[in-house]
Amino acid sequence: MASALSKRSGAIVIVGFMGAGKTAAARTLALALGTTSIDADRLIEQRLGRAIADIFESEGEAAFRAVEESVVCELLDRAGPAEIISLGGGAVGSKRVRKALRRHIVVWLDVDPAVAWRRSGSGRRPLARERKAFFALHAARRALYDDVADAIVPATARQTLALAHPSLLALRDAPTGTRMVWALTPSREYPVWIGRGLVGSAVWPVAPPSRRFLVSDENVAALWGGRFGAVDGQHAISAGEAHKTLASAERVWHALVAAGMTRGDHVAALGGGVVGDLAGFCAATYQRGIQVVQVPTTLVAQVDSAFGGKTGVDLPEAKNYVGAFHQPAGVLVDPAVLETLPAAELSSGFAEVIKTALIAGGTLWDRVAADAPIDERLILDCIRCKLGVVAADERDGGARHVLNLGHTVGHAIETVTGYARYRHGEAVALGLLAALRLSGQEALREQVSDLLTAHALPTHASGLDAAAVIAATRLDKKRGPGGVPMVLVEEPGRVRHGASVDDLELERAVLELVA
Repeated sequence: MASALSKRSGAIVIVGFMGAGKTAAARTLALALGTTSIDADRLIEQRLGRAIADIFESEGEAAFRAVEESVVCELLDRAGPAEIISLGGGAVGSKRVRKALRRHIVVWLDVDPAVAWRRSGSGRRPLARERKAFFALHAARRALYDDVADAIVPATARQTLALAHPSLLALRDAPTGTRMVWALTPSREYPVWIGRGLVGSAVWPVAPPSRRFLVSDENVAALWGGRFGAVDGQHAISAGEAHKTLASAERVWHALVAAGMTRGDHVAALGGGVVGDLAGFCAATYQRGIQVVQVPTTLVAQVDSAFGGKTGVDLPEAKNYVGAFHQPAGVLVDPAVLETLPAAELSSGFAEVIKTALIAGGTLWDRVAADAPIDERLILDCIRCKLGVVAADERDGGARHVLNLGHTVGHAIETVTGYARYRHGEAVALGLLAALRLSGQEALREQVSDLLTAHALPTHASGLDAAAVIAATRLDKKRGPGGVPMVLVEEPGRVRHGASVDDLELERAVLELVA
């Protein structure tokens, strides 16, 4: 499954909305690399001998854009790989500029509109004088930035572009079409690459002399393990949630010791959510912590479980009861591996796509509700939603609980069936229906039920012991003195965590599933 390499041989070009901090980010990166940055807006002012605000006032925006297009295209045409360039917020509105950007590594410094408004002086700039118009312009330009960006970096991470620099340069050797998203958490920042052909490519976040120990399951290892060539050690667990146990972890630990792996080495987790959780947990605990690189091979893992640093194993009493937070050194998402997934596994992952879309709302929900194809764009948007939630609450103290939508009942179903009757996504599908019933969202529940049916996911669980499921929800690891907090949906894009649910209401919602 060979992929042509990228032709991104030009400069690193930073784009984004006003107030994103593009000029400061370019300077910081240039300083770290011992070079100088070029600010396109300053270049325009030097050439015209006037401030941009004066040009807007005297000649209007159209006249400024014509000059901007000429100067920026000239700059991009001659820029080489050693240069760092920042563009004005509206430069990407030009088709000529967008075409000229194709040979460069384009970094979108993505800024929240409220932050941008505050940074822009709330009226000092020509296009920042009226808040409503400012927010509308921000929304309108997002699609343009997304269209040209090879890498997406949160604007709050602008001071760390020097840290991201090696990951940006890796895009030069990546398969064509590969994009990178920079994940930002209080404990660690790391790159997430997404592109067809990444498995087995030269792209990797951990450089020698760190050695690689491959953890996979028997099925995935047979299909994709050979793509990694010679590794410094490997271990394949039996496939399935039933093997995400301390016993499996102990076998991995012993294999790491036998291979002579040290704290300077790392684990590569090649597989779905079970492998990712288990291998991440082994990495978190082996010699008190070594690095892990996640290479998710299922849709569930590619849109959800490979990100955010949750690792762990199951106990017979409940799911994910033993674990640790351990952020990866990087994640490689190759949508091509999904082509070898059984249809039932691909469908299982769709439940996590629905969950993510309900949390995100907006255009992601619109596409999922319309049953749009599961493509790289859809996967990328799910990843960005997950990373945004984790960035706000890495340690699951509150806001991150929204990611548990559908999982309280879903995990309980998995537990009482011994992780054998339902795949994770199938159990989450049932949990989503229970959560929507508890939310009082009848029409939305019907809509989600239709989507689940269209993807061969269960909407009923005949023969399930409702009392056992309800009892298992009370053992959920997020329970507190007040009981188990539930995640409820007010509408797509408005999800509420920490909700108290009456025992009778929960019983009715579960009984509806098993009726």
